[in-house]
Amino acid sequence: MNKIFFILFFAFCCSFSNAQDSLVTEEPPKIESIKYTEKDIQIDSATIAPKTFDKDFKEKYKSADFVYETKTPEKTFWDDFKEWLARVLSKIFTFSNPQASVNFVAILFKTLAVIVVIIVIFLIVKALINKEGQWIFGKNAQKRTIYYSDAEKNIHLLDFEKLIAENIESGQKRIAIRYYYLWLLKVMAQNNYIEWDIEKTNSDYLYEIQSPLHKEEFTYLSYLYNYIWYGEFDINEPIFLKAQNRFKTAIKTFSHG
Repeated sequence: MNKIFFILFFAFCCSFSNAQDSLVTEEPPKIESIKYTEKDIQIDSATIAPKTFDKDFKEKYKSADFVYETKTPEKTFWDDFKEWLARVLSKIFTFSNPQASVNFVAILFKTLAVIVVIIVIFLIVKALINKEGQWIFGKNAQKRTIYYSDAEKNIHLLDFEKLIAENIESGQKRIAIRYYYLWLLKVMAQNNYIEWDIEKTNSDYLYEIQSPLHKEEFTYLSYLYNYIWYGEFDINEPIFLKAQNRFKTAIKTFSHG
């Protein structure tokens, strides 16, 4: 049995070896070569339009958009000053690194700039408020300064009844209302409701009045006076009579100190 198996195995190996030899020795198929001639060459006959450049085309590429090299900006005197201040502060305070001191200086200057702007705005607003009682967006009746002519600078010497009668007769109703208001201030000063001062404003006098009822009356009369005198328009007879009666009543009221 073993002999038969050995014979069959030997025969299989021989047949496999012959098959490999036949595959190795077999020549590959030959491919016929293809020959080309000049007739086979295709010539491009399309017309090509030549392109030209403008003479100044380089000028278009000189702007900052076409600069690809990063250049370090030159230091100014202000930059040197900030660096110097940062070095000084770094000796006084403890910073984690030199850049931290530079950042501190930048924040310090921004803070100082904001403070300066706030101070300037405050001074402007204060100047506008004190100038004829005007606010940035309009007029404030209670803070108007009363301007006087030379004859009116000492109201205690004026005969207001005579002045009012003369101006009513001549048709100067606005001036008559002005004298009514000055007469009211004279009476209030004489009876210690206010302290007369030529530099004071309506709001100053209002602040000095203690009684709430008197404050309310003076506030309305100040509004009435500002409306008529500073309004700079002619008033009709009904408006003048209404204002006249209100001033006469107030003068009697404040005459009793």
